[in-house]
Amino acid sequence: MKKIHNTTNAPAPVGPYNQATIHNGVMYVSGQIAINPATSEIVNDTIEAETHQVMKNIGAILTEGGLTYENILKASVFVADMNMYSRINAVYAEYFDEATAPARELVEVANLPKFVNIEISVIVAVG
Repeated sequence: MKKIHNTTNAPAPVGPYNQATIHNGVMYVSGQIAINPATSEIVNDTIEAETHQVMKNIGAILTEGGLTYENILKASVFVADMNMYSRINAVYAEYFDEATAPARELVEVANLPKFVNIEISVIVAVG
């Protein structure tokens, strides 16, 4: 049986989905974009600020479940411009220990919701 997992500390879903679901000890976190949950505004001053906001949104969902970034098994990163790779990667690296970082792919896509530059979804070990 799946369990629905949401928090008010991350942006509310803007469609027929939840922030995360949990099943058999695994949390599946929906793609997060750089919406500041306090203002509902998109943070896109720089790709660094945008990436930090995405990671904060993921962190809020993890915290609500009593988890940390260390529990992340896999991350899927979608970007609008592969030329931003090194800048995104530098911010992303601030959230993980390189020795225990999760598996990951980073893929350039044509468009993302609300035409942001980055979206990240994660799969997380629970317990």
